[in-house]
Amino acid sequence: MCPKLGIRGAIFLLAFLCTSSCWGRIRKLDVASDGRKHIVLSTFGFYQGGILDVQLKNFTATPDNDSAVFGFTLDYTTDDATTPYFDSYPDRCILLDRNVNDQTIIYLILELKTKKLRILCEDSQLVHIYQNSPLQKEKDADHCNNLNFDITSEIINGKTYYNARFTLSVATVAEEGLYNLYFHNCPYYHSGTEVSVDFTTEIIEQNINSFLSAGDMPLPTLYILMAILFFLSGIFWIFLLRHPSVFKIHYMMTALVFLKATSLVFRGINYYYIGKLGVQLITWTVLFYAAHVLKGALLVIVLILISTGWTFIKPALTPRDKCLFMVVIPLQVLANVAEVMLETSKDQTREHVPWRNVFVFVDFLISLCILLPCFWSIRHLRSVSNMYGKATLQKDGGGEGAMYLQKLKLFKLFYVMVVCYFYASKIIVYVLKMTVPFQYGWLDEMFREIATYVFFVLTAYKFRPGAHKPCYVFDDDEEIDKMLTEPVNQEL
Repeated sequence: MCPKLGIRGAIFLLAFLCTSSCWGRIRKLDVASDGRKHIVLSTFGFYQGGILDVQLKNFTATPDNDSAVFGFTLDYTTDDATTPYFDSYPDRCILLDRNVNDQTIIYLILELKTKKLRILCEDSQLVHIYQNSPLQKEKDADHCNNLNFDITSEIINGKTYYNARFTLSVATVAEEGLYNLYFHNCPYYHSGTEVSVDFTTEIIEQNINSFLSAGDMPLPTLYILMAILFFLSGIFWIFLLRHPSVFKIHYMMTALVFLKATSLVFRGINYYYIGKLGVQLITWTVLFYAAHVLKGALLVIVLILISTGWTFIKPALTPRDKCLFMVVIPLQVLANVAEVMLETSKDQTREHVPWRNVFVFVDFLISLCILLPCFWSIRHLRSVSNMYGKATLQKDGGGEGAMYLQKLKLFKLFYVMVVCYFYASKIIVYVLKMTVPFQYGWLDEMFREIATYVFFVLTAYKFRPGAHKPCYVFDDDEEIDKMLTEPVNQEL
């Protein structure tokens, strides 16, 4: 009952998070009393014809000082790797110690005293940047160096609030790339000075006919195609369930496949509406996260049940297995919450880094909880096989001893499959995300989904109905209780 309540509670919590902080490609970010040295506002891949429109509203700093330096940097790269200039400027503000010869960075400095947004870049750098709209082209807009835009201000209750706006147009193929927009708080670097900022940004990111980033445009099609593949595989799996040797775990695997397909459908529809409207629709967002939470929980449960050898080695779970589930289910709920917080906050909020650390740590613990019972099962099977001995196995032929040896090989293979799946779906996906060109950002998601599909197929094939007979034969309930409460000491 407790796991069900935990999963249900997570669904309601994720629905609340989606309705309160949904993100799209039309973004509104409220920053309140933030003292960070820099804030990631946007990362987006633009093709030719793309538009980035940024409005800064109600900007104020505490303490109020119109001589302090604040502003933005806009850099563009060809991949999603970390912006290199942060490593080069760890102890000083890039707006004050800028390298104007770097053709990948545009500096936008808020000169509060003169009420100008000053734009600096390399002299030969071709940039189409305007104060309002690309249709209202200012003079020298194609060359951003020493270009100034007006900043408006108003005084409310004795405090000055500033407003500014700029629009970037990706007018040529040479300007295509992955653009990163950062806000910089230069007083942060001054020893003994604590300056917090409050402001609201409204950002519109758009490619031609789509609000999706260049690397995300194929994702709706990718998710729908993968959903169809999982659904057809689920239909084929249902035909296999007609075999007389079907266990409960096989029905759970069936539900997992269809939940995975459903989750992909909702995610594909969600991305489709983001591309069309620039924001998520609450209905599809909540449906996706609900299916995603259920799928994630069921995946972990199925993997742990297989790893413990339930129905394949033993007829029921031991007390130790049950304790493991009591640990894993809350961890999975926490991992789902952390994942949603990462997706909804991106890099813009102060909570992003703590939630990222929580997700990485919890995800590692869940992976360990899945591998640990598999390791226990391998030790158990090895211990039993050693008790039979090689000579006995040869004489036994296809008897009980050979069956245990077969199960030992099976669970060794499953252990390797799980490790390879974790490695492929996490480490290799991360490497792809960091290295592929910006327009191929969908490749990491494609690799993740293909790796998941291959893992599902291999697991289904190895543990399909009728492929293996259970290794236990008990005459009464007392023998089952003894097996569950008094496991072999050597292998535990």
